[in-house]
Amino acid sequence: MYGTHNIDQHKNLKEIKKSKMLVSCVFALKNSTRMSEILLALENNVTSELVHVETRQGKSGQRGSDTGRTEAAVFVEFIMSDQPSVQHELNKILEKYDGQNVREDLQDSQTDDVDENERGEARINSIVDLDRTSKKVLMYGAELDADHPGFKDAEYRKRRKYFAKIAFEYKQGEPIPRVEYTEREISTWNAVYSALKSLYPTHACREHIANLKLLEESCGYRIGNIPQLDDVSRFLKSKSGFTLRPVAGYLSSRDFLVGLAFRVFHCTQYIRHHEDPLYTPEPDCCHELLGHMALLADEDFAAFTQEIGLASIGASDDDIKKLANLYVFTVEFGLCKQDDELRVYGAGLLSSAGELKHVLTDKAVRRPFDPLEVTTAPFIITEYQSQYYYTETIEKAKQKLREYTKTIARPFEIEYDPYSQTIRYIDSKPQAVQAIKNVRHKITTLSTSIERLLEYVI
Repeated sequence: MYGTHNIDQHKNLKEIKKSKMLVSCVFALKNSTRMSEILLALENNVTSELVHVETRQGKSGQRGSDTGRTEAAVFVEFIMSDQPSVQHELNKILEKYDGQNVREDLQDSQTDDVDENERGEARINSIVDLDRTSKKVLMYGAELDADHPGFKDAEYRKRRKYFAKIAFEYKQGEPIPRVEYTEREISTWNAVYSALKSLYPTHACREHIANLKLLEESCGYRIGNIPQLDDVSRFLKSKSGFTLRPVAGYLSSRDFLVGLAFRVFHCTQYIRHHEDPLYTPEPDCCHELLGHMALLADEDFAAFTQEIGLASIGASDDDIKKLANLYVFTVEFGLCKQDDELRVYGAGLLSSAGELKHVLTDKAVRRPFDPLEVTTAPFIITEYQSQYYYTETIEKAKQKLREYTKTIARPFEIEYDPYSQTIRYIDSKPQAVQAIKNVRHKITTLSTSIERLLEYVI
């Protein structure tokens, strides 16, 4: 979930003719000149109009920090004819430039109803809109960088293509396809699971320890078995309302955070290469399942996570970067105080044996959580963080987050409706009046419940 840089802005999709197709592709970038070659090839051979172009920057890392390097990519949306000859030309370009195609037939889509924000981007209205944003990945499938442990492993690359296909074809609300993991993948899981579980009693927060036990009981967390995402998603839904959605690779910060607004966590289904089980150059299911899931089952933490996502809707690119920093230094690398000692709740730490050991030693710099400081703190991706942030409780962190998000300027306020799983944009007097009525109803219901409870207690 790393940042984006917009080159063009979305054009009005309502102007696209029904007989043509809107095509979305992502290409691996080896160098800065390659993007020009890709766009030129598309314009000369395939497209009549470019709709949107984005570069998505990767990250670099080294062994020992449990992070690594991913290449940059360019995401392109364009209009093209549905003629077989044009499709053939596109396939040749995809093959030449390491591209992945996600195609939508506009005749069957709802483009006439697409709403746009002030930057010309399609506005996110409903949880089903994640079917669109979740396909804009930075790295995916078999497109591994040369220093990736699986780069020369043809079987591993083939496996990654299989997982990418599942993610690209997934539709919101469907059961997540079950995967039969190989013996080698299970062996890799066993090594990671054993190394981390031995550290949790002395390093992890109590919420993680308690919910991991429930995951073991309900979702098959154990040696010899990699949990299925659909089982974990159903478990989370019953605990905090969060669900999982398979994703083929990195998303931009904006696209990742908007999922959190709907209590949807984009989750990888593939596993790291077996060559070095305790090292991964990218998030994988070990990171997601062992680092994130136990905390997402906690109601307070789930609410905190969702609020970061809600704050991202309609935010400027600069504010998105700041919110991404808030996410990284809390959800990924956060600490909290429990029983007069520091414990870990950040998933990046809880899924990295090396950094989990490091963060509670005297070598690590730990500071009180301050949103203003965190938004500008340097995020190091080649080694352990230069500083970590702790909070007294998740509730206090949530209160500080709410105060900070009040400073984010946007031309509307929003209200999330958990029943319809939609976002209501409050940018007019009638909408504001309706929002007040909704709040009044909730307050009345809560007040009545409290009065009855007090009568019963007395």
